[in-house]
Amino acid sequence: MEIIRTVAELEQKTEQLRRQGLSIGLVPTMGALHAGHMSLIARARKENDIVVASVFVNPTQFNNPDDLKTYPRTEKADCKLLEEGGVDIAFIPSVEEIYPEPDTRVFELGPVAEVMEGAMRPGHFNGVAQIVSKLFAMTVPTRAYFGEKDFQQIAVIRKMVELEGFDLEIVPCPICREEDGLALSSRNVRLTPAQRAIAPAIAKTLASSVDWAKDHTVDQTKRFVIDTVNSFPHMNVEYYEIVDGKTMQPIKNWEETKEPVGCITVFCGDVRLIDNIRY
Repeated sequence: MEIIRTVAELEQKTEQLRRQGLSIGLVPTMGALHAGHMSLIARARKENDIVVASVFVNPTQFNNPDDLKTYPRTEKADCKLLEEGGVDIAFIPSVEEIYPEPDTRVFELGPVAEVMEGAMRPGHFNGVAQIVSKLFAMTVPTRAYFGEKDFQQIAVIRKMVELEGFDLEIVPCPICREEDGLALSSRNVRLTPAQRAIAPAIAKTLASSVDWAKDHTVDQTKRFVIDTVNSFPHMNVEYYEIVDGKTMQPIKNWEETKEPVGCITVFCGDVRLIDNIRY
């Protein structure tokens, strides 16, 4: 595995590979890798000649400075996992390399970016669009892989691709979970043992809400999920919305969409966890 730390070298290398007619799969990550990331890499490995994985904690998508500061950084362990996963190129730049000057671009991402995470974390999705558009421009991948745990983010990235005219395939990949159901996240390491024992209640509640929804309204189903999760110690639901899986807009009735998706954010102690489920 080759480790590249500069934009110029990455651009030069990927251009050479494209000239050889090789397909490139890109897996953007913020490091602190776990089995969820590795499932994206395995999929990219299967579908492309070359796999590029980036490891970069992107400051422009953090609206909370403490969250940026506490985000886990484990470069040595990450490189070991990437190599074992069959990654060809690990792109691990510094902040100065990616942002030699401030990125002042503002993306008109529209309604998909205005609800849920967009409402709770102002500027977050614009920061995501900034870094992902940079990675796409540097790498010019055939395909790019994203986990469905960040369900809304995929819709936002699709919108950014449309706006910027990138020619690539966005490949959404299923959520990976611990044996007890907790969605894998780099933030899980920050849970105390007591919080970690409670956190799987999020996924369990979402799963049980699918049956509940069969003979209850959208509002009743939302209330059921929020009240159930909040009944556990350490847990505080920030939001639970049931939305159209394409537009991300909240629905009032099940008949409004063929693809209803429930998206939740929960503070478990001070650790912010997200998950989702299809109805």
